[in-house]
Formats: sequence, C-alpha cells, structure tokens
Amino acid sequence: MTFIVYLDGTSNGSDSKKLRVEDRMEAPPSRVLHIRKLPNETSETEVIALGLPFGKVTNILTLKGKNQAFLELGTEEAAITMVNYYSTVTPHVRNVPVFIQYSNHKELKTDAVSAVQGGGTPTSGSDLALTAASSPVLRIIIDNMFYPVTLDVLQQIFSKFGTVMKIITFTKNNQFQALLQFNDPSTAQQAKIALDGQNIYNSCCTLRIDYSKLVNLNVKYNNDKSRDYTRPELPAGDGQPAMDPNMAAAFQGKDSNSLLGKIPGALSPLNAAAAAAAAAGRVALSGHSGSSGVLLASNLNEEMVTPQSLFTLFGVYGDTQRVKILYNKKDSALIQMADASQAQLAMSHLNGQKMYGKVIRVALSKHTSVQLPRDGLDDQGLTKDFTNSPLHRFKKPGSKNFQNIFPPSTTLHLSNIPTDVTEEDLRLLFSNAGGTVNAFKFFQDHKMALLQMSTVEEAIQGLIDLHNYNMGDNHHLRVSFSKSSI
Repeated sequence: MTFIVYLDGTSNGSDSKKLRVEDRMEAPPSRVLHIRKLPNETSETEVIALGLPFGKVTNILTLKGKNQAFLELGTEEAAITMVNYYSTVTPHVRNVPVFIQYSNHKELKTDAVSAVQGGGTPTSGSDLALTAASSPVLRIIIDNMFYPVTLDVLQQIFSKFGTVMKIITFTKNNQFQALLQFNDPSTAQQAKIALDGQNIYNSCCTLRIDYSKLVNLNVKYNNDKSRDYTRPELPAGDGQPAMDPNMAAAFQGKDSNSLLGKIPGALSPLNAAAAAAAAAGRVALSGHSGSSGVLLASNLNEEMVTPQSLFTLFGVYGDTQRVKILYNKKDSALIQMADASQAQLAMSHLNGQKMYGKVIRVALSKHTSVQLPRDGLDDQGLTKDFTNSPLHRFKKPGSKNFQNIFPPSTTLHLSNIPTDVTEEDLRLLFSNAGGTVNAFKFFQDHKMALLQMSTVEEAIQGLIDLHNYNMGDNHHLRVSFSKSSI
C-alpha cells in the first residue's frame, strides 16, 4: 500500500494544518517515493542519501511524527531504478530496515513542504537542507584497511556519482589516503553524503571523507599512485607502471577489489546507498520488476543466439539457471540467475555490450522465474534448464572465481591448459573462432595464459565458443575476462 498526504483545515477553524494519511492500493510508478518505518529523529540528509546514487534528488518532505518521508527524484526512471534495486536489497537507515514504495503524488508541492516545515523555507532541489560544497576535491582516508584499496578501486566507486577528473593517493600517518577531484563541487557533495562512513568491504576498509581546502589537483604522472583522466598522455614517471591506454580512453579503472567486481553476496551494500546501487542506478530499466533474479536480454542476433551461448556469457557473472528465447520475439530472451545480486552484476556488466554484431540490452524482468515448456511440448529448443550444469562457476562457497569477476575486455584469461599445448595452438584456436589475436603471454607454469583479441566483441565471441573446450585428455579450457593487458 501507499500513503497519501492531504492538507486539511482543522475542525476548530484555526489556520493551522494537520496531516491526514490515507491508505490506497499500490501506486503506479512515480518520481515521488514514500519511505516508511524510519528511525526516530532521522535527518533529511540520511533520507536523501538513499536516493542520491540513483540520480538527482529534487525535493523531500519528512513526517517526523510518523517516521515517514516523501522523496522526489529528478526523473521517474531514476525512481523506478531505485525501487527496483531496493526490492532486492533491503534499505537501512541507522541499521534499521525501512520500506520504500511509489507514492500517488507525481510531484511534491512547495506549499505542502512549507506546511510541514511550519511555514519555513521550502526544501528544493537546489537546497535540500545541505551545506553546499565549496570544493570539487575530496580528501579520503581508509580506516581498517584489511584488504588493499587502489586508485582504480576509488575511481570506480566515486565515478558512479559523476566525472572523476584526477586522483592522487599517498600514505600519511600509516594510513592510506587520497585526494579525488570531481568536475564540480555539487558532485563531490553528493558522493560525500552517500559514501562517508561506509565500508568498501564487509566490516573493513571504511571511507572517511572530508572536503579538501584545495580546489584543483596538480598531477604530474599517470601511474598507480596518481592519475589525471583528462590528460592520458602524461608520463608514468620513474619506476612506476604506466597507465593502460584502454583504461585512459574509457576512463574506466577496473580492479579485482572493486565494489562491482567482488563477491556478489559478500559485499557491504554501503547501507544500500552506493556500490551496486550506484551501478544499478545508472542502468536504464524499463518497467517495474520484483525481487527476482530474472533478466530480459533484447536486441539479440536471432540468427546466431542460442540458450547455450547466453548461458556461457551470463555465467561469467553468476550461475545461470534457465534460459528461454521468446518464441514470438526471437531477438529477446529471459535469463534466470541464481539470485538477484547475480542478476544485478550481470546486468551492470553486459548491458550495452556487442554480441554477434548487435548491441544487446539487459534489464531486470518482471518475471520471477523462467517456466519450462509443458511435458510433450516441443518449443524448438528455445528453453534450456541449466540448474544442474557442472559448468557453474560459483557453486562452491569461497571459490576463487568470486575474486575474478571483471567486465568484458579484449584480454582473456585462459586456465587448465595441457602442458603439451603451445602458444601457436592457442592462437590458432582463437583465430578460428573469429577475430585477430593481438598478443599472448603464458604464465610461468604454462597452465594459464593471457590472450588479447583486437576487440571486446571478438573476446566475447572467443569466450562463448571456447569456454569448456576439450583440449584433449579431459582438459577442458577455462576462459574468463581479465583486468590485465599484455
């Protein structure tokens, strides 16, 4: 149910207003969201932080006596994304679970805000009861750093709020610290509100964020300690690893410790205000989905795509359970993952990628499961059940595969290579799959290797075709995407 706020004159004829809250049936999507069961004395800033990762917050109305609030986002799409995400991950404020749903309001009226605030200045998108940041530069300290946090990890986390221009990392007083510059102060403000005090990983690597007195960072080198994303031509400096040119071009640093590339269930949800929420919040979703792990993939190449190829590709990001190519719309398919977090991970990495020559679209589906065809019904092989497949990468708790989840890239990681297989054999194998092998490098034991294709699409094709390829003597090749370049 959704609650609607009405402003009525009191029965004694006074000028004061009182709120009447009325139950209604579930409301259709709206950019105004109703938040219930907030802890006592919840501040507007804490409510706003729930919405910031999904887009601009334009208004807020708090009903402190009822432990409720109304939050207005800039677009209905942002609100849909926020509701979709929080249907899979319970939002918390001060460690208390809260409930979020659509309101029947299409916008929050200024007079309603004024009345609730006792005739004070209305809260608006330009105001939001927050102190404006005067600097686009944030100073970041990492407390309880039990796992390494790199420049690329910080770039990936903070870039969900806006354009990261420059980063400088250093150690001071035995603490890892960083200066990070956004393109404007308001973006820095949003990131600080959403991320300050949150953990990058469960129970450790806590972000402590303040505004810096600096208004511009002077970066001389692009390496693993400092980076200017606006000047990819800067030298690496003495003894420092150079910046990956592909990373410079895409402004996308990826790392095994990044919030979007670690264990789906084991990541701190950053109180459901950042991390995966930020990733999901930047993906345009169509329609209103529930909390299932079912995805809708569309704009597929219907002449080429098969349930097996979708199982293999989506299986990089979770254990794909079932795949159904739609009978009357064969350029679309439903893909059921093991859980909602795996579905979010696959969606964030595969939406917009190129497969069989077409840019595919991936969104959460309104379906809660993929139905198998009735017994005796021939659906032309369009539906496959992979529930008991031995090829699931994540069925073993604590598997190293959890630590090696990366976005599609030109570089593939190969493992389980027989000792008698040569570089030439592998180059020929992947060339025959379609594409050009640009570089190759064996690991020291020759059981693993890196192989670089000329495009990401070719790498995706190679992974689909050759993951689990029988190399002889029951050696089945394992293929995944790598964060490295050769």
